[in-house]
Amino acid sequence: MNVVRCGLLVVGLLSSCSVEAKRPNILMICIDDMNDWCGFLGGHPQALTPNMDRLARNGVNFINAHCTAPGCSPSRNALMLGVEPHHSGLYPFYNLNHIDTGELDRFTTPLPKLFKDKGYTTCGLTKVYHNPDRSWRTDEQWDEYKYYGNAKLHKIAEKGYHPEPYNKRTVACPASNPLEDFQDYLSAKHASEFLSRDHEKPFFLAVGFILPHTSFIMPEENWDRFPDPIEEPPIKADDLTDIPMPGQANAQIYVEIPVRRDNAWEEIRRGYLASINFTDDNVGRVLRALEQSPYADNTIIVLWSDHGFHLGEKRSFSKFSLWNEATRTPFIIYDPRNKNGNGKVCPEPVGLIHVYKTLADLAGLEPPSYVDGQSLKPWLENPSRPMKQPAMTTWGRGNYTLRTKKWRYTRYFDGSEELYLQTNDPHEWTNLAEKSAYEAVKKQFSKWLPTEEAPQVASGLELYNVVDADSPKKNIRSYKRYVKQYKEAGLNPPLD
Repeated sequence: MNVVRCGLLVVGLLSSCSVEAKRPNILMICIDDMNDWCGFLGGHPQALTPNMDRLARNGVNFINAHCTAPGCSPSRNALMLGVEPHHSGLYPFYNLNHIDTGELDRFTTPLPKLFKDKGYTTCGLTKVYHNPDRSWRTDEQWDEYKYYGNAKLHKIAEKGYHPEPYNKRTVACPASNPLEDFQDYLSAKHASEFLSRDHEKPFFLAVGFILPHTSFIMPEENWDRFPDPIEEPPIKADDLTDIPMPGQANAQIYVEIPVRRDNAWEEIRRGYLASINFTDDNVGRVLRALEQSPYADNTIIVLWSDHGFHLGEKRSFSKFSLWNEATRTPFIIYDPRNKNGNGKVCPEPVGLIHVYKTLADLAGLEPPSYVDGQSLKPWLENPSRPMKQPAMTTWGRGNYTLRTKKWRYTRYFDGSEELYLQTNDPHEWTNLAEKSAYEAVKKQFSKWLPTEEAPQVASGLELYNVVDADSPKKNIRSYKRYVKQYKEAGLNPPLD
């Protein structure tokens, strides 16, 4: 009897190990502020991203992917909680640690916790949530977490843009430090070490890379890879004249004033491309470590950026808008088990809100009932499968933009609108919303807009820089002051 029991126990253990071995690992690469200036999206002809390009060729490249919100905090909160801003009330920037008790209690299972609760080893590195939130419910979500910062970086004065007075948002130059002084290299090194370990359980590894978030400071080697004149993105002189005021106020024109005055756009764009190139180096380090590990054939890789970035288009710098430069984001999923979709491009509109349910589905886990979005597994298997629902981006309560393959439709809190025919107007230069011929198009889009909105969470606010239903005037007043300064400085063309 004992022998039989022992035999059954061994069989049971082997069966358990077999099931455990089939559970896929997850490698989630989280990039900050990267727009389509990468080879696999073709946003800039001088982009150098060979490692990410290779990942895109191997996996499914979602070329029409859009963020849930065009700011680090609301975008990452939506992705990690799996909840749209109009359901969570997390519209602007927050420190989740400072939100009043009870406000977030209904969101019981953030994405890493889902995997940890189901027996995964979870590891988070640097910026996965927005930076102030990295200590939020850490023990519940991570078996291992480490945030890396930069050492003191020694900027090379002879290269790049060094604004006077100093502005860390627009500085763009290389530093002479060794690689070990850069936080993104340290995150890649830690991830590589994690992948070299023996893991008895499946793992969920989230690696956050800061660059190309400002400041644009990277190793000199990356800067020197861009010696030629940097091509300017397509820019229309009077681009803002047909845009309603809540939309115009999203333009970061106060940054454009000193940058145009100093004739610094080329160096800033060089710094952005070089920053992306350094991130690509670090992505390559992690991917090579995975390839050299025993986990390569059973690890799903998902790469995303939290939102896009303006570099002068629409007189703007940074993110914080509902235009294509800010909403469009790199998004790649490589599942080595996928025999049909890998190596293909998906042109359908998808949102990063789908990441939670997609990873849960691929790992065979059941997400909480409150989680928004849908699993993209059918589009991984057939990337040309039509997507009926537009991708939606929210920026402040009452402000929404919807993106399909053909159109972008935006409605602001005051009812004002933008409409662009993307197939003819990819730069969104001609707003068609006031033309009566497009009333039926707008009506079709309106059915996808939220009919109910959660009130804005009032506690824990960190940055609130949008014109919306809760702050309808402040940013418009500021914007008009900057327009006046812009004109007085003789920075033609005028904006109206």
